Amino acid sequence: MKWIRRLSLEKAVLISITALALLLGAMAVSSLGNPAYDTGTQLLIGFEMDFLKIATRFPTFAGYSLQLLTMYLAGYFFFYINSRWLVPHILKERGILHYLLYAAALIGVFYPFWGQLLTSLPLSKVLGGVFSANPFVAENAFGAMLVLLISLPVLLAIQWARQNSLITALQHEKSQAELDLLKQQLNPHFFFNTLNNLYALSLQRSELTPETILQLSELMRYVIYKAREPFVRMEDEVKYLRDYLQLQKIRLKKSLDLQWDEEIEDGSVAIAPLLLIVFVENAFKHGVENAEGPSFLAISLKADRHSVHFTCKNSHEPAPDAHTGIGLTNLRKRLALLYPAKHRLATRAADGVFVASLEIDLL
Repeated sequence: MKWIRRLSLEKAVLISITALALLLGAMAVSSLGNPAYDTGTQLLIGFEMDFLKIATRFPTFAGYSLQLLTMYLAGYFFFYINSRWLVPHILKERGILHYLLYAAALIGVFYPFWGQLLTSLPLSKVLGGVFSANPFVAENAFGAMLVLLISLPVLLAIQWARQNSLITALQHEKSQAELDLLKQQLNPHFFFNTLNNLYALSLQRSELTPETILQLSELMRYVIYKAREPFVRMEDEVKYLRDYLQLQKIRLKKSLDLQWDEEIEDGSVAIAPLLLIVFVENAFKHGVENAEGPSFLAISLKADRHSVHFTCKNSHEPAPDAHTGIGLTNLRKRLALLYPAKHRLATRAADGVFVASLEIDLL
């Protein structure tokens, strides 16, 4: 239940000791009058549960339960101080030596008070003098020390878990912020490329201009709306790539040998959006568009539920002032955030051919 998950450790312990006090109070009343447990001068709490006795001796049950709860609250007092002050503030901020000194001072100041209170409880005499008449005996101090020692590992484990959760949450927020920033960098980069495409067609007064504007609007809709999602369907990403290639073929004046090899086992498999388009954009910008003669572009995409293999090979004749721009740099950062240790990206250029390959492990 949700309210149980929201309980703090202190509240959970308090509820537990209250329930235990009520249970032992009921068992103590049930043991009254039973020669096996009740000698007349001393009462042993046996594993008895007599609801009739509890009902007829309800004031005794309430008194026993309240006194048992008081006994447990003595230990809870030291546990609570340890949980709320000693561990999170003294031990965490000042170290083990200060923790030991403060813990010793806490026990020295408060154990006589609790010892005196517990000794004065009528139930203590009924149970045969559980606590010594002298509140300053070492057993009382030892009991308080035992509470601190037993609770310390638990509190340290909880403190570590909370700190680890906080660090994880902060890392996630940092990664998400970086990813959002990278997407903001990517969208203007794409806008510039597509506006250049449309500008070139308008200069040619091409009859394809209206159709191209409509196609560009579909591409923009994908970038602005669909690509906001953390993951998209593989078939949607592939359609985006195809539309982009079709747009580039319309715009280009040069001859382009375009090869598309696709093997997709399941189009519904999820992939982060706008990863593969970076290779295609770079192929046109730094290869195909700079070619003096016929150019080629070969794309291979293989995907199943376990992995994605993408290869982009194109003719490569970079201009003297060419630079990689933000495309590949952006892509590497996004991959590091989205698929840490689950991707392999490699690029190479030789003999007028540029090859970029990407493998992503989806599971």
